[in-house]
Parts: sequence; structure tokens; C-alpha cells
Amino acid sequence: MALPQDPAAEPAKIPLLARAFVSVQKVLPTLLLSRGMHWLTRIRLPAFKNAFIRVFMRAFKIELDEAIIQDVTRFEHFNDFFTRALKPGARPLADGDDTLICPADGTISQFGCLRGDQILQAKGMHYSASELLGDAQRAQDFIDGEFCTIYLAPYNYHRVHMPWTGSLTQWRYDPGRLFSVNQVTAALLPGLFKRNERLTAFFETEYGPVAMVLVGALLVGGLETVWSGPVTPPHGQPANSYEPMRDIRLQAGSEMGRFNMGSTVILLMPKGRVQWANLQPTLTVRMGQSLGQLLRPR
Repeated sequence: MALPQDPAAEPAKIPLLARAFVSVQKVLPTLLLSRGMHWLTRIRLPAFKNAFIRVFMRAFKIELDEAIIQDVTRFEHFNDFFTRALKPGARPLADGDDTLICPADGTISQFGCLRGDQILQAKGMHYSASELLGDAQRAQDFIDGEFCTIYLAPYNYHRVHMPWTGSLTQWRYDPGRLFSVNQVTAALLPGLFKRNERLTAFFETEYGPVAMVLVGALLVGGLETVWSGPVTPPHGQPANSYEPMRDIRLQAGSEMGRFNMGSTVILLMPKGRVQWANLQPTLTVRMGQSLGQLLRPR
């Protein structure tokens, strides 16, 4: 039975099999499964890792034409393949100094304006920005602001890039479960993104503050950034905030982090800072394309 493709679908129309998938997740040892996946995806035994990669490529119809490494046998392990770098120019950046650059390959889940502190997760379902960010004071910057949620499927490119130039002011880790973040789970599980393990980076830019939230998910073996390296595993660490020990300024389009397996990126911006392009839920996007026009503070 096919799962519905519309993340805004009415919950009553979602098939029973999909509902069962969401219910089963509530009792699965998701952190343990992710630890197991982390180990499995780093096995270096050539026969195993080459077969693993080839089966995965066939299952998800993945080609390596854009990748720097195109020979399966040259990857150190499965995760090296999964987080593969692309050739220079494979993701050209949209023109314009005021362009909001898409930070990742994926699918638009939701986008638009917050209602006060509330972010749209799926039709008829919202969650709190302050709980997502783990910081009620920081969340004040985004009251009635703008957001965009991008879902990365297993076949997508899994590095995350800067939507515009900014200086890191703080980053934090928040523990949580590791539910799937696919469209069906988002439509049925309230507060999905604030319940999952996540890493949030706060940047100061000429357009005002921005938050980038990397949300962990079922079988995601790790989250990492370019300034800290791997953050998870281990999973379930205490919530903590960190101040950068040095000046970290990342240019628009440069890499800021990556997922070791697939997940979701959420962008948060202050009120009135972007005029959205012609976006819609379920729209496929690629890193580097324009999501809209940035508007400077008045």
C-alpha cells in the first residue's frame, strides 16, 4: 500500500498501514537502533560495504554522476558514500546578493509564517518554536517570523549548507527520540520535530538572526557540524548550549553540517525577512536554488 505523498493530507485519509508504522515507532528502541546503524554504516570490510552501497543505490535509484568519487570500491564505508561530496559546480548558487539559498537537497514539507510562537508541522498541527529551539529567549526573535522545513530522503545529497552568510553566535544540542520524519509521521505524530533529537545553530547576519535546526530521525546515526565535528553519537546526552571559542563566519552556500543518514532541516527567520519564491509542500528542491528574496531590516 503506497504511503500518501501530500504532507498536508487529512489524517483520516492516511492508510491503515501508514498509521500502524507510526504506532510501532512509539515502542521501538529508536536510540538503540540508531546506534546499531551507526556501527553498520562504518564497517570497512570491502565485500560487505561494497555490496551494501550497491544494494542501496539500486533500491533508491542513486547515480554517482555528480559525486567526486564515482567508484563504489573507493568509499571507506557506507557512511562515506552516504555523505559523499559533489563535484565543484554540481550545485550552482542562485544569483543575487539578497537571495535565500536552499540549504539542502530535499522536499519542502511546510513553509511560511509562524503564528506567534507556533510553527506549522502539518495540516491542523502546530508546535512551539521555543520548545524546538530549547531556548524561550532565543525564540522571541522569531515570533510571527518565517520558517521553511525541508525533508531529506535517503536518496538525497546529505550535506547542509548556509542559506546566506552569517556568524555563529551559539549552538545547542537537545536530546530526544528518533522517530521517522517522513511525511506520514509528520501528519500523525504531534510535536514530531521538538520530540526528536536535534542540533540547533544560531547565526547573526545582515538580515537579522537565523536559526538552523538539524533534526535527527529513525536510523540517523549521527549529526555533525563543520566547527565541532560529530555531535552524535552518543545519543541522549544532556541538553547543552555552547558558545563558539573562535570567530566562525560561514559564507552563503558553504557547508555547515551533515546528516549521517537522512532527516530534516528547519530554517527560522524573523518577521518580514523573506519574500518566498513560488514554493509549495511536496516541491522537490536542490541545494543552491533560490527559496525567495531576503528583505533587509527597516
